[in-house]
Amino acid sequence: QVQLVESGGGLVQAGGSLRLSCAASGTIFSINGMGWYRQAPGKERELVATISSGGSTNYADSVKDRFTISRDNAKKTVYLQMNSLKPEDTAVYYCKLDRVFGTRGIHDYWGQGTQVTVSS
Repeated sequence: QVQLVESGGGLVQAGGSLRLSCAASGTIFSINGMGWYRQAPGKERELVATISSGGSTNYADSVKDRFTISRDNAKKTVYLQMNSLKPEDTAVYYCKLDRVFGTRGIHDYWGQGTQVTVSS
């Protein structure tokens, strides 16, 4: 079975940095896209960053030049390096793995979410 563990959230001062990790385990043959989403109270969930199987990346305008998404295929892990954090970055962050090819077929998986709080 595929297991997904998300970690790295916490409380940080404005201008600080955090690194989020999302690791998949189990028998996995391939993972297509990986992405990070966030949702603040009273707001819609928004896409933060994505990275394709080929390494192409996309970022929301609000985080461009501050956040960096990366993946380690050998470790089946996606990361989100967040620098120059702002209070408006405060949200629950979720990772999503798209089209995971495992022993039970192809499925999408969501992380459990990790809270990121940026104080002013």
